[in-house]
Amino acid sequence: MNLLDNLKETYRQGTVAIRLIFINVAVYAILQLLLIFLKLFIINGDGIYQWLALPASFGQLLYYPWTLISYMFLHKDLFHLAFNMIALYWFGKLFLMYHTGKQLTGLYLLGGLTAGLLYMLFYNLFPLFQGMTGFSVLMGASGSIMAIIVATAMQAPNMELRFFLLGNVKLKYIALVAVLISLFSITSSNAGGEIAHLGGALYGYIFIVSLRRGKDLTRRTSRLIDSLTTLFRPRKLKVKKGGGQRTKMTDAEYNMHKARNMAEIDRILDKVKASGYSSLTDDEKNTLFQQRKN
Repeated sequence: MNLLDNLKETYRQGTVAIRLIFINVAVYAILQLLLIFLKLFIINGDGIYQWLALPASFGQLLYYPWTLISYMFLHKDLFHLAFNMIALYWFGKLFLMYHTGKQLTGLYLLGGLTAGLLYMLFYNLFPLFQGMTGFSVLMGASGSIMAIIVATAMQAPNMELRFFLLGNVKLKYIALVAVLISLFSITSSNAGGEIAHLGGALYGYIFIVSLRRGKDLTRRTSRLIDSLTTLFRPRKLKVKKGGGQRTKMTDAEYNMHKARNMAEIDRILDKVKASGYSSLTDDEKNTLFQQRKN
Protein backbone atom coordinates (compact mmCIF):
# COMPACT_ATOMS: atom_id res chain seq x y z
CA MET A 1 0.00 0.00 0.00
CA ASN A 2 1.54 3.34 -1.07
CA LEU A 3 1.44 6.65 0.75
CA LEU A 4 -1.64 7.90 -1.09
CA ASP A 5 -3.56 4.73 -0.27
CA ASN A 6 -2.51 5.03 3.39
CA LEU A 7 -3.77 8.61 3.52
CA LYS A 8 -7.08 7.61 1.92
CA GLU A 9 -7.52 4.78 4.40
CA THR A 10 -6.67 7.05 7.34
CA TYR A 11 -9.20 9.60 6.14
CA ARG A 12 -11.88 6.96 5.56
CA GLN A 13 -11.47 5.32 8.96
CA GLY A 14 -10.65 8.47 10.93
CA THR A 15 -12.97 10.47 13.15
CA VAL A 16 -14.56 13.72 12.01
CA ALA A 17 -11.74 15.61 13.75
CA ILE A 18 -9.19 13.74 11.62
CA ARG A 19 -11.15 14.47 8.45
CA LEU A 20 -11.36 18.18 9.26
CA ILE A 21 -7.59 18.18 9.80
CA PHE A 22 -7.09 16.47 6.43
CA ILE A 23 -9.20 19.12 4.70
CA ASN A 24 -7.30 22.01 6.33
CA VAL A 25 -3.92 20.51 5.49
CA ALA A 26 -4.98 19.69 1.93
CA VAL A 27 -6.16 23.27 1.31
CA TYR A 28 -2.86 24.62 2.66
CA ALA A 29 -0.75 22.22 0.56
CA ILE A 30 -2.68 22.86 -2.67
CA LEU A 31 -2.44 26.62 -2.28
CA GLN A 32 1.28 26.48 -1.49
CA LEU A 33 1.93 24.38 -4.60
CA LEU A 34 -0.12 26.80 -6.68
CA LEU A 35 1.80 29.78 -5.30
CA ILE A 36 5.12 28.08 -6.09
CA PHE A 37 3.96 27.41 -9.64
CA LEU A 38 2.88 31.03 -10.14
CA LYS A 39 6.13 32.33 -8.69
CA LEU A 40 8.09 30.38 -11.30
CA PHE A 41 6.43 32.66 -13.86
CA ILE A 42 7.04 35.74 -11.69
CA ILE A 43 3.33 36.03 -10.90
CA ASN A 44 2.20 37.25 -7.49
CA GLY A 45 -0.38 34.78 -6.23
CA ASP A 46 -1.31 36.54 -2.99
CA GLY A 47 -4.61 37.53 -4.58
CA ILE A 48 -5.74 33.92 -4.06
CA TYR A 49 -5.97 34.57 -0.33
CA GLN A 50 -8.06 37.68 -0.94
CA TRP A 51 -10.44 35.49 -2.96
CA LEU A 52 -10.84 32.91 -0.15
CA ALA A 53 -10.40 34.93 3.06
CA LEU A 54 -13.36 36.62 4.77
CA PRO A 55 -13.43 40.39 4.13
CA ALA A 56 -14.33 42.81 6.91
CA SER A 57 -16.55 44.78 4.53
CA PHE A 58 -20.17 43.66 4.07
CA GLY A 59 -20.06 45.22 0.62
CA GLN A 60 -17.15 43.01 -0.43
CA LEU A 61 -18.88 39.97 1.08
CA LEU A 62 -21.66 40.35 -1.51
CA TYR A 63 -19.08 39.57 -4.20
CA TYR A 64 -17.41 36.74 -2.22
CA PRO A 65 -20.20 35.07 -0.18
CA TRP A 66 -18.40 31.69 -0.12
CA THR A 67 -15.68 33.21 2.08
CA LEU A 68 -17.98 32.79 5.10
CA ILE A 69 -17.08 29.09 4.82
CA SER A 70 -13.76 29.02 2.95
CA TYR A 71 -11.97 31.29 5.42
CA MET A 72 -12.22 28.73 8.24
CA PHE A 73 -10.17 26.21 6.20
CA LEU A 74 -7.58 28.75 5.05
CA HIS A 75 -4.11 29.17 6.57
CA LYS A 76 -1.26 31.20 5.14
CA ASP A 77 1.39 30.41 7.77
CA LEU A 78 2.61 26.88 8.51
CA PHE A 79 2.95 27.54 12.25
CA HIS A 80 -0.62 28.88 12.38
CA LEU A 81 -1.85 25.74 10.64
CA ALA A 82 0.15 23.39 12.89
CA PHE A 83 -1.01 25.07 16.11
CA ASN A 84 -4.66 25.01 15.05
CA MET A 85 -4.55 21.40 13.89
CA ILE A 86 -2.97 20.21 17.16
CA ALA A 87 -5.72 21.98 19.09
CA LEU A 88 -8.38 20.57 16.77
CA TYR A 89 -7.01 17.04 17.21
CA TRP A 90 -6.94 17.10 21.02
CA PHE A 91 -10.14 18.98 21.71
CA GLY A 92 -11.98 17.30 18.84
CA LYS A 93 -11.02 13.96 20.38
CA LEU A 94 -12.36 15.02 23.77
CA PHE A 95 -15.54 16.46 22.25
CA LEU A 96 -16.28 13.15 20.52
CA MET A 97 -16.26 11.35 23.86
CA TYR A 98 -19.60 13.03 24.60
CA HIS A 99 -21.04 14.01 21.23
CA THR A 100 -21.38 12.70 17.69
CA GLY A 101 -19.25 13.35 14.65
CA LYS A 102 -22.12 15.22 12.99
CA GLN A 103 -22.32 17.53 15.98
CA LEU A 104 -18.59 18.22 15.72
CA THR A 105 -18.91 19.09 12.03
CA GLY A 106 -21.88 21.34 12.73
CA LEU A 107 -20.13 23.04 15.63
CA TYR A 108 -17.01 23.63 13.54
CA LEU A 109 -19.01 25.26 10.74
CA LEU A 110 -21.51 27.21 12.85
CA GLY A 111 -18.86 28.27 15.36
CA GLY A 112 -16.71 29.51 12.50
CA LEU A 113 -19.69 31.30 10.93
CA THR A 114 -20.49 33.08 14.21
CA ALA A 115 -16.81 33.98 14.62
CA GLY A 116 -16.69 35.49 11.14
CA LEU A 117 -19.88 37.49 11.55
CA LEU A 118 -18.78 38.91 14.92
CA TYR A 119 -15.47 39.93 13.32
CA MET A 120 -17.32 41.77 10.54
CA LEU A 121 -19.72 43.37 13.02
CA PHE A 122 -16.88 44.76 15.16
CA TYR A 123 -14.98 46.10 12.16
CA ASN A 124 -18.06 47.92 10.88
CA LEU A 125 -19.40 49.10 14.25
CA PHE A 126 -16.43 50.46 16.23
CA PRO A 127 -14.48 53.56 15.09
CA LEU A 128 -11.13 51.92 15.94
CA PHE A 129 -11.51 49.49 13.02
CA GLN A 130 -13.48 51.48 10.46
CA GLY A 131 -10.37 52.72 8.69
CA MET A 132 -9.27 49.10 8.17
CA THR A 133 -12.55 47.70 6.88
CA GLY A 134 -11.67 48.08 3.22
CA PHE A 135 -8.55 45.92 3.29
CA SER A 136 -8.80 43.66 6.38
CA VAL A 137 -9.48 39.94 5.94
CA LEU A 138 -9.88 36.97 8.28
CA MET A 139 -8.54 33.46 7.76
CA GLY A 140 -7.93 30.37 9.87
CA ALA A 141 -9.79 27.73 11.87
CA SER A 142 -9.22 29.39 15.26
CA GLY A 143 -12.80 30.60 15.71
CA SER A 144 -14.20 27.15 14.94
CA ILE A 145 -11.71 25.50 17.29
CA MET A 146 -12.53 27.94 20.08
CA ALA A 147 -16.17 26.86 19.80
CA ILE A 148 -15.07 23.24 20.25
CA ILE A 149 -12.82 24.11 23.22
CA VAL A 150 -15.55 25.98 25.09
CA ALA A 151 -18.21 23.36 24.33
CA THR A 152 -15.93 20.56 25.54
CA ALA A 153 -14.96 22.47 28.68
CA MET A 154 -18.63 23.06 29.51
CA GLN A 155 -19.44 19.39 28.95
CA ALA A 156 -16.55 18.08 31.05
CA PRO A 157 -15.25 21.05 33.10
CA ASN A 158 -13.21 18.96 35.53
CA MET A 159 -11.50 16.75 32.97
CA GLU A 160 -7.75 17.38 33.06
CA LEU A 161 -5.04 17.75 30.43
CA ARG A 162 -1.36 17.42 31.27
CA PHE A 163 0.91 20.27 30.15
CA PHE A 164 4.68 20.46 30.22
CA LEU A 165 5.87 22.36 33.33
CA LEU A 166 2.26 23.10 34.38
CA GLY A 167 1.10 19.57 35.15
CA ASN A 168 -2.60 18.70 35.09
CA VAL A 169 -4.98 21.56 34.21
CA LYS A 170 -8.78 21.31 34.18
CA LEU A 171 -10.57 22.05 30.91
CA LYS A 172 -12.65 24.83 32.47
CA TYR A 173 -9.50 26.77 33.30
CA ILE A 174 -8.01 26.19 29.84
CA ALA A 175 -11.15 27.57 28.21
CA LEU A 176 -11.37 30.49 30.64
CA VAL A 177 -7.75 31.53 30.02
CA ALA A 178 -8.20 31.24 26.25
CA VAL A 179 -11.29 33.46 26.33
CA LEU A 180 -9.68 36.04 28.61
CA ILE A 181 -6.56 36.26 26.44
CA SER A 182 -8.72 36.97 23.39
CA LEU A 183 -10.89 39.46 25.29
CA PHE A 184 -7.88 41.47 26.46
CA SER A 185 -6.36 41.41 22.95
CA ILE A 186 -9.22 42.78 20.84
CA THR A 187 -7.31 46.04 20.32
CA SER A 188 -4.01 44.31 19.45
CA SER A 189 -2.43 43.90 16.00
CA ASN A 190 -4.38 40.65 15.64
CA ALA A 191 -7.68 42.20 16.70
CA GLY A 192 -9.69 40.46 13.99
CA GLY A 193 -8.48 37.02 15.02
CA GLU A 194 -9.12 37.67 18.71
CA ILE A 195 -12.65 38.91 18.02
CA ALA A 196 -13.28 35.78 15.96
CA HIS A 197 -12.09 33.66 18.91
CA LEU A 198 -14.71 35.31 21.09
CA GLY A 199 -17.38 34.66 18.47
CA GLY A 200 -16.48 30.98 18.35
CA ALA A 201 -16.43 30.77 22.16
CA LEU A 202 -19.87 32.38 22.30
CA TYR A 203 -21.32 29.82 19.91
CA GLY A 204 -19.71 26.93 21.82
CA TYR A 205 -21.40 28.20 24.97
CA ILE A 206 -24.78 28.62 23.26
CA PHE A 207 -24.52 25.13 21.72
CA ILE A 208 -24.10 23.39 25.09
CA VAL A 209 -26.75 25.50 26.85
CA SER A 210 -29.24 24.72 24.07
CA LEU A 211 -28.31 21.03 24.11
CA ARG A 212 -29.02 20.86 27.83
CA ARG A 213 -32.48 22.24 27.08
CA GLY A 214 -33.08 19.48 24.55
CA LYS A 215 -32.30 21.45 21.36
CA ASP A 216 -29.39 20.47 19.11
CA LEU A 217 -28.43 23.58 17.12
CA THR A 218 -26.31 21.53 14.72
CA ARG A 219 -29.13 19.23 13.58
CA ARG A 220 -30.25 21.36 10.61
CA THR A 221 -26.67 21.77 9.46
CA SER A 222 -26.19 17.99 9.66
CA ARG A 223 -29.31 17.45 7.57
CA LEU A 224 -28.11 19.96 4.98
CA ILE A 225 -24.71 18.27 4.75
CA ASP A 226 -26.38 14.86 4.44
CA SER A 227 -28.57 16.18 1.62
CA LEU A 228 -25.59 17.62 -0.24
CA THR A 229 -23.48 14.48 0.12
CA THR A 230 -26.41 12.33 -1.03
CA LEU A 231 -26.46 14.22 -4.33
CA PHE A 232 -22.93 13.02 -5.12
CA ARG A 233 -23.23 9.55 -3.62
CA PRO A 234 -24.01 6.57 -5.92
CA ARG A 235 -27.44 5.15 -5.18
CA LYS A 236 -27.67 1.60 -3.91
CA LEU A 237 -30.54 -0.83 -4.24
CA LYS A 238 -32.46 -1.18 -0.98
CA VAL A 239 -33.71 -4.59 0.11
CA LYS A 240 -36.50 -4.75 2.66
CA LYS A 241 -36.16 -7.39 5.32
CA GLY A 242 -39.28 -8.45 7.16
CA GLY A 243 -42.57 -6.62 7.24
CA GLY A 244 -41.99 -4.34 10.21
CA GLN A 245 -41.88 -0.58 9.84
CA ARG A 246 -39.40 1.68 11.59
CA THR A 247 -41.05 4.35 13.67
CA LYS A 248 -39.58 7.83 13.94
CA MET A 249 -38.68 8.92 17.46
CA THR A 250 -40.25 12.03 18.89
CA ASP A 251 -38.01 14.82 20.23
CA ALA A 252 -38.70 13.70 23.80
CA GLU A 253 -37.81 10.06 22.98
CA TYR A 254 -34.66 11.18 21.16
CA ASN A 255 -33.53 13.34 24.10
CA MET A 256 -34.21 10.50 26.54
CA HIS A 257 -32.26 8.07 24.37
CA LYS A 258 -29.40 10.58 24.06
CA ALA A 259 -29.33 11.14 27.82
CA ARG A 260 -29.13 7.39 28.50
CA ASN A 261 -26.26 7.03 26.03
CA MET A 262 -24.34 9.94 27.55
CA ALA A 263 -24.86 8.56 31.05
CA GLU A 264 -23.46 5.21 29.92
CA ILE A 265 -20.44 6.90 28.31
CA ASP A 266 -19.82 8.91 31.50
CA ARG A 267 -19.91 5.69 33.52
CA ILE A 268 -17.42 3.99 31.20
CA LEU A 269 -15.07 7.00 31.28
CA ASP A 270 -15.20 7.08 35.07
CA LYS A 271 -14.27 3.40 35.07
CA VAL A 272 -11.33 4.07 32.73
CA LYS A 273 -10.13 6.87 34.99
CA ALA A 274 -10.41 4.71 38.08
CA SER A 275 -9.16 1.33 36.81
CA GLY A 276 -7.67 1.89 33.34
CA TYR A 277 -8.84 0.96 29.85
CA SER A 278 -7.94 -2.71 30.32
CA SER A 279 -10.64 -3.03 32.99
CA LEU A 280 -13.43 -2.51 30.44
CA THR A 281 -15.54 -5.39 29.17
CA ASP A 282 -15.79 -6.06 25.45
CA ASP A 283 -19.25 -4.50 25.37
CA GLU A 284 -18.00 -1.37 27.13
CA LYS A 285 -15.07 -1.05 24.73
CA ASN A 286 -17.43 -1.44 21.79
CA THR A 287 -19.78 1.22 23.20
CA LEU A 288 -16.89 3.66 23.59
CA PHE A 289 -15.61 2.87 20.09
CA GLN A 290 -19.04 3.41 18.53
CA GLN A 291 -19.40 6.77 20.30
CA ARG A 292 -16.09 7.99 18.87
CA LYS A 293 -17.00 6.66 15.44
CA ASN A 294 -20.35 8.51 15.18
